Amino acid sequence: MMFGNGLKTRSALLLSLALLGACSSDPVTPPANDAPAGLAAASTGQTTVRVIWTAPTTTATSFVLQRATGAAGTFATIASPAGTAVMFDDTGLTFGTQYRYRLAAVRAAGTSAYSAEATVTTAGVGSIEVTADITTNTTWTAANVYRLKGFRKVANGATLTIEAGTRIEGDFATVGSSLFVLRGARIVAIGTAANPIVFTSSQTAGTRQPGDWGGLIMIGNGIINRSGIVNIEGTGTSVDNPLVPYSGGSNNADNSGTLRYVRVEYAGFGPAQDAELNAFTLAALGSGTTMEYCQTLNGLDDSFEWFGGAVDAKYLVSYQSGDDHFDISEGYQGRLQFLVGFQSKVLVPRAGAGNVSSDPQGIENDGCNGSGCDAGFDSSPFTIPVIANFTLVGTGPGVVGASGGYGAILRRGTGGHYINGILARWPTAAIGYRDAASKARETAGFLSIKGLFVAETPVLFQAGQQSYGGPASDIEYAAATTAAS
Repeated sequence: MMFGNGLKTRSALLLSLALLGACSSDPVTPPANDAPAGLAAASTGQTTVRVIWTAPTTTATSFVLQRATGAAGTFATIASPAGTAVMFDDTGLTFGTQYRYRLAAVRAAGTSAYSAEATVTTAGVGSIEVTADITTNTTWTAANVYRLKGFRKVANGATLTIEAGTRIEGDFATVGSSLFVLRGARIVAIGTAANPIVFTSSQTAGTRQPGDWGGLIMIGNGIINRSGIVNIEGTGTSVDNPLVPYSGGSNNADNSGTLRYVRVEYAGFGPAQDAELNAFTLAALGSGTTMEYCQTLNGLDDSFEWFGGAVDAKYLVSYQSGDDHFDISEGYQGRLQFLVGFQSKVLVPRAGAGNVSSDPQGIENDGCNGSGCDAGFDSSPFTIPVIANFTLVGTGPGVVGASGGYGAILRRGTGGHYINGILARWPTAAIGYRDAASKARETAGFLSIKGLFVAETPVLFQAGQQSYGGPASDIEYAAATTAAS
């Protein structure tokens, strides 16, 4: 019995060993879970990239596609393409930017390791020449530089939208270039502090000069105090630059759009003798228009000029002007707040573009002057701006001629309220208070000065002109004058 049982036990042992031997000679192979191969990426435009890879030999149920921005950016999943896919189009990217991609395969056995990275840079900024007027709603993007060829108009009924960070170049040409936003049209140019909208010269950095191009001209349906047909100075010089009127408006609440974080550089080209355009020409704009955080740099004529209307504006900077920093006339009745003007030199204009002014000022305010002033300096509506919280710094002595160099000129029947301001280093006088009609505005309560501080300026008021009748405490005068520096 014992022998027999021993044989059975031995046979079972041999059978087990045989089975084990069979298993060791033919093991079970787990399914492959390799990372995808052949990953590549190519730019297909300024904001698009096509990512491709090799179809895997071991079928995937799906993929995990990740993207990182720049050489050190962190990867994040952007898509889960189907397991049969060999391509993915990535959109909404930033122009001129490096991106990195990697891909993993998802299978029943789990998710594979990621592939080797593929790197690509999207196409850079493009260049578009603006050779025709804008007659339908149009958007300009930061993905392009727009070059104004000639005197281009945004026509009645059209809106030009300009994205933050967009660059617009005025063509450097003998005949000049500029952008007009006509009555009934709108411009929506909303930049940011980090990505302003810049209008500048088409010349390369280091060669740009005042007067390289015309400027930005906006025309609204606001009211001016001149009768008849009144045209923008510098228009009517060619077929491409016809006369552009701004008279005849009736709505001081009109809306011509929005300017926010917009800079205008090297403007002021003169299409005709003594008819230079301004960096910002603001003709009959209504209070529905928004204007904030705007700057000028090295313009040949005025930095900001308002002709009538009632648009408000704040946070305005004028750095180095060929004429006045802030010029106001023809019945303007808006509010201007937080203004900075700085002048240290006389600008050198581009040859043939025009001339710098012989009488540059910080502020120049006029009531009405010239044709269409039916009641002379008493033409209505009166120019009555409110100008608050301003700092205007002049050149100091020995830089500009005696006809200029005033912190503010009040003349030709202007009014206005000037509140909390600083006038410093104006070489001729702080204020030229010129005529009886302007004094009449003060007497009627339409002109006042409060909280003004004047420093390093030889005299407070120009000699032989009007005397301000407000309390002495309205103006603090530090009479000391420093030498030119």
